[in-house]
Amino acid sequence: MALKKLTEARWFQKTVGVLGAEYLRLVWNTNRIVIDPPDIYDEVEREIPMIMTMWHGQHFLAPFARKPHHRSKVMISRHRDGEVNAIAAEWLGTGTIRGSGTHGNDFTRKGGGAAFASMLATLREGTNVAMTADVPKVSRVCGWGVVKLASMSGRTIFPVAIATSRRKVLNNWDRTAISLPFGRGALVVGTRVRVASDIDDAALETARRAVEDSLNAATARAYALADGDGELPRG
Repeated sequence: MALKKLTEARWFQKTVGVLGAEYLRLVWNTNRIVIDPPDIYDEVEREIPMIMTMWHGQHFLAPFARKPHHRSKVMISRHRDGEVNAIAAEWLGTGTIRGSGTHGNDFTRKGGGAAFASMLATLREGTNVAMTADVPKVSRVCGWGVVKLASMSGRTIFPVAIATSRRKVLNNWDRTAISLPFGRGALVVGTRVRVASDIDDAALETARRAVEDSLNAATARAYALADGDGELPRG
């Protein structure tokens, strides 16, 4: 009970969130990061506002994927652990939208409905949105949320993966990768996915699979580059 009370204290959450953010900044600044494709930010500029998506457990360095002039918000769960993540994201200059995805085509649970509406509004005001593609406890399976968001907003999905050569991979549901300083790193953007506004569930499923395939390919490419097994991008 005492431990739970401690972890729920605002001062404790703020301390852990800020320390976590500064650790991530150290990791980013001390790894030699390559960008693949090298000219991806030229395309990003043409597509703003856009939707960036990553896998759970691979997303901690996502705030560093944006350029300083890019406005962005990330969707983070309302869970207690999410509060620390939200503090870290905001410390690193990324706004937050609170809510969670669901396993089906239903966005009303866990604050999902309000979060979905907030993401739509965020995109309409010209701000990028970042979210994990998979929903809690179902790792590496793209949910419906990101493709529904793309369909209703008309914005492009950019699947992104970031990996470092020095890392600790946890044995949990999302295979959380804790990146370590002083190594190599790669930021890889997969094949972009656009989703039409007037399509049925079958076409949405095709788009969902396209995001899933693109994320898997980008993740494999990021780890190959970080580990020195892939050919470096030119440029």
